[in-house]
Amino acid sequence: MSDDPVFEAAEYASGAVSYPPHPVGPEGTERVGTVDLSDREATVITWTESTATPPGVRQPNTLAIVEFEMGDDYDGPPVRALGQVVEGEGVEIGDAVTPTYAEELREPGAGIREPASQDWDGFRFEPVE
Repeated sequence: MSDDPVFEAAEYASGAVSYPPHPVGPEGTERVGTVDLSDREATVITWTESTATPPGVRQPNTLAIVEFEMGDDYDGPPVRALGQVVEGEGVEIGDAVTPTYAEELREPGAGIREPASQDWDGFRFEPVE
């Protein structure tokens, strides 16, 4: 078993895949498995740059909504995700990106919650060269 981080989406009995995972699928079907999106390419649907971020989140913080390529045999609804763009990288609508793991998406000690009470890692989107 690999210790590599997983960008986990849920697969449902209908064949649909969604992110973030939910117990019930878009058509009311049960969850039957997971799909790792970390090795898939996505396309930027839209993006924004936040200059008024929560405590511990970098400023400015570029965010993108992306749509993942699921392959020719997938006929379900688009699989979309919202996330940060890798620092120092710009994106435009239509750009290809891949998820890249980050140990800290924000500074653990900057918020009002106890740092040990939540996870701080996750994925950012990096433009494909």
